Amino acid sequence: MKTSLKIALATLGLSAVVGGNAAAETTLRASHQFPKGDVRDKMVQMIADEVAKADVDLKVQVYPAESLFGAKEQWSALVRGRLDMTALPLDYASGRHPEFSATLMPGLVRNHDRAQRLNDSQFMDMIKTVINDAGARVLSDAWLAGGFVSDKQCITSPETVEGQTLRAAGPAFEEMLASAGASIASMSSSEIYTAMQTGVLDGANTSSGSLVSYRIFEQADCLTAPGENALWFMYEPIMVSEQSWQKLDEKQQQALTDAGEKAEAYFAKQAADLDQELVDVYKEHDVEVVTMSPEDFQAWLDVAKQSAYKSFAEKVPNGQQLIDAALAVD
Repeated sequence: MKTSLKIALATLGLSAVVGGNAAAETTLRASHQFPKGDVRDKMVQMIADEVAKADVDLKVQVYPAESLFGAKEQWSALVRGRLDMTALPLDYASGRHPEFSATLMPGLVRNHDRAQRLNDSQFMDMIKTVINDAGARVLSDAWLAGGFVSDKQCITSPETVEGQTLRAAGPAFEEMLASAGASIASMSSSEIYTAMQTGVLDGANTSSGSLVSYRIFEQADCLTAPGENALWFMYEPIMVSEQSWQKLDEKQQQALTDAGEKAEAYFAKQAADLDQELVDVYKEHDVEVVTMSPEDFQAWLDVAKQSAYKSFAEKVPNGQQLIDAALAVD
């Protein structure tokens, strides 16, 4: 899409399409960075389909694969009302709201069952307060497990990253990996493939979904799968702009809420399957697959507590309270 067209679309906001019977249909533009067919794309498309079924003069137009906004442009556009909806790795907005780094804190989640319990915790209430105050609201919760890839050495214990140049999702992982001896190159997950292909990166960590949908198996020699000791979990909700939300009538708001709940339930069933698909796909492409042992996980947690956790508690006003609230979840 040409830049001029992107800009034109991005400045339209909520649009009304008038039919022959003069009834106005409101259109919400939903943007995300993921390829069509990725589970997060399917979640957003499910919301669009469910809203259409509700027959409340509301349409959700989905723009996948950064076709409307770049990956890291979406948060600002959302809270300013230039974008109506997004599926976004929340940590991408941690530069504006450092509290969001807690949603990509090494070792804080560990497994899918605990991720679901976090959704109904004080920890998530604190995070959603920041989201609401900034000008957005969550329609669907989604936690994705993830892993590491490398074309240099399998990443298990902390010493295995020494000398590797890695893409780490978010400042907390960047700090932890740098503390363990890795060099860091920052970029969105959509750029990992090319960076590994050209030698800019030796490896990276990102979600199971992205590791498959971006075909990173074509550039990797080793995958560290989530397994029972997933160091990497990331919160990637579907959100709506508060400005856009307030322009909807009650029936439209309810239809969007109901659709968001269905998309969340769909994803909860898909999350663990994504991890198995990740393993299967990488093995099919002759990539070595390993997992972290409990000892590896604990070693990384010790590194994280002395680096990422410590910095987060010191730099973010309520950082320690967020960590404590998350750790308090059984």
